[in-house]
Amino acid sequence: MKSSNKLSPEQREELLKLLKARFEKNMNRHKGLQWAKVQARLEANAEKLWSLSEMERTGGEPDVVAQDKGEYIFYDCSAESPKDRRSLCYDSEALESRKEFKPKDSAMNMAAAMSIELLSEEQYRELQKLGEFDTKTSSWVKTPTNIRKLSGALFCDRRYDTVFLYHNGAESYYAARGFRGLLRA
Repeated sequence: MKSSNKLSPEQREELLKLLKARFEKNMNRHKGLQWAKVQARLEANAEKLWSLSEMERTGGEPDVVAQDKGEYIFYDCSAESPKDRRSLCYDSEALESRKEFKPKDSAMNMAAAMSIELLSEEQYRELQKLGEFDTKTSSWVKTPTNIRKLSGALFCDRRYDTVFLYHNGAESYYAARGFRGLLRA
């Protein structure tokens, strides 16, 4: 962990208060989980708190959605694709392939810098069971290697009360397309 990836005690306290309030407001997302246990886990993992802070800073509104093998799983739960993670192509290869009008970054690069992962299609569909997300935006999802080798990438959204999976060139980027992240803590 880089020293710049640390939160001050005040920042940690503020973030934990915000996460607790979101947890309590959205109990349908994490039935059977207790905030005290989640908080204890986060307090023991400063680097995870930093990643959650980055998810929050970029508009993701992270919340606990599950527990798996002792780890708590956080997804971006903002109504639309996180606002400061839009207008990105899929990955660094796609970014480098653009000769003109390059986006500021790629979804995969930004996720790696935040120490989070992109949601898979399956995880995206699980998120959609917790509410209605991306009704006006769309989000890149992890793309299988065979599709990526052919210069493609996948994204999802929700329209007409249905979750759709689409494809596009990995180098494409749109103001309404971003990515949703996942953090295991």
